[in-house]
Amino acid sequence: MNIQHLKRTNTGYLNTPLEFMPALTKELGKGRLYIKRDDLTGLALGGNKVRKLDYIVQYALENGYTALMTFGGAQTNHGRLTAAAAIRNGLKPIVVLKDAKPDYMSGNLLLDRLMGCDLYFVDTSAADALPEAERNAAKQQYLDTCAANIIADYAAKGEKVLSIPVGGQTVIGAAGYVQAVPEIMRQMEAQEIHAKHLVVGYGSTGTFAGLWAGAKYYNAPFEVIGIPIEPDYRPVRETSDFINELSQAFELGFTCHPEDLRLEYGDGESFYGGIGYNEPDPITETYIGLLARTEAIFLDPCYTGKAFHGFVDLVRREIIPPEDGAIFVHTGGFPALWTKEHLDAMQAMYWSDEEQDHVHRMTLGLG
Repeated sequence: MNIQHLKRTNTGYLNTPLEFMPALTKELGKGRLYIKRDDLTGLALGGNKVRKLDYIVQYALENGYTALMTFGGAQTNHGRLTAAAAIRNGLKPIVVLKDAKPDYMSGNLLLDRLMGCDLYFVDTSAADALPEAERNAAKQQYLDTCAANIIADYAAKGEKVLSIPVGGQTVIGAAGYVQAVPEIMRQMEAQEIHAKHLVVGYGSTGTFAGLWAGAKYYNAPFEVIGIPIEPDYRPVRETSDFINELSQAFELGFTCHPEDLRLEYGDGESFYGGIGYNEPDPITETYIGLLARTEAIFLDPCYTGKAFHGFVDLVRREIIPPEDGAIFVHTGGFPALWTKEHLDAMQAMYWSDEEQDHVHRMTLGLG
């Protein structure tokens, strides 16, 4: 099917702002810098998954599904937004979390519970004792078994469950970001923005792949650059294969090779993906503070903080030349700022030195 004919629901808001960042541009002094605000997609505090869910929910409704089930870590943003999209469309929300249940509820888990989402914690930590070659396979096998049992349980109750992969990484979902490209191009034309690079996080890769495919199909004036958000990032070959699935499914008319894709990793202590998936690290926390201090825009410590680290480093080192201009895609996720592990980690940087933190005590004395 040609992508122009693909139907979608309206789970959130499109035409999110494309904004100039004057204070950050001034501070870095390396050309004009912009931000695409896909943290403002509206549904359940927003985020990039909303564009994907527009198409996934449409598919579910057209095919008689009564429940949406997806997967992720305990603080999955995609899980929160999938649950919200399900509720908005009269479907049952189910999220399968690849972690042990934490003792303390925080961040996205609070939002999931407020929405009445059905949560399943799948603890695979016992497999950590296995040799590395066996570990991941054992974890995936147990997760698959649990997912099949969950679907069977709901089926016995008369529910038809649509199982959605991590991050909404499906051909149908990625259509949301193919179609985001003409929106960005219209905004660039209306605001006379000249930017040759568009930088976005590279995780489950549906967003990156959709943007790359859309830029190719619509002949966008910018190159899409991916920033891996963890050391164990998806192989580039898998992403190019997925882009070719998109091209074939939606009649885009091109072939993508691994060498066509541009990822920027950083190196050494400045590896943009940090020390691990959703693991606190002070470098990412510094870049979260930089955007908040200059533009009053909040990032998250798992995805966008790391992607922004890459964006700023590429600009500072003039790997993105100053005359080119660049756009950073903010994909949302800031509820992670209020998870216990990240709050604990940021105490030292932002709450331990009153003079440095600009925190002042003024105490009323009587008598």
